Amino acid sequence: QVQLVESGGGLVQAGGSLRLSCAASGRAFGTATMDWFRQAPGKEREFVAALTWSGSSTYYADSVKGRFTISRDNTKNTVYLQMTSLKPEDTAVYYCAATYDRRWSNPETMNYWGKGTLVTVSS
Repeated sequence: QVQLVESGGGLVQAGGSLRLSCAASGRAFGTATMDWFRQAPGKEREFVAALTWSGSSTYYADSVKGRFTISRDNTKNTVYLQMTSLKPEDTAVYYCAATYDRRWSNPETMNYWGKGTLVTVSS
């Protein structure tokens, strides 16, 4: 069993930055692909970014490419999402997830989820 706890959300002005953290506890998550998803009010949960267990491959949604960076520190069992140039449309609850499936952008294939952290970007 893996427990994921997100932190770092908050209120930021458009153009600002935030760094989200996801701390994993329980079974080592070293071989899992780690993901970030987000869900805005009234919308479906959508893929944001993913990082393979080795850290050698990263994937991003087109909407965040060039602005967000996903990284992980396996020694701390923590994955990060650095968000820059934030826009009001980035407002959402951000969820950390872990998967052992190769379909890393599909929320239905996630094995574990955190409870989310709210990011609000004001215009």
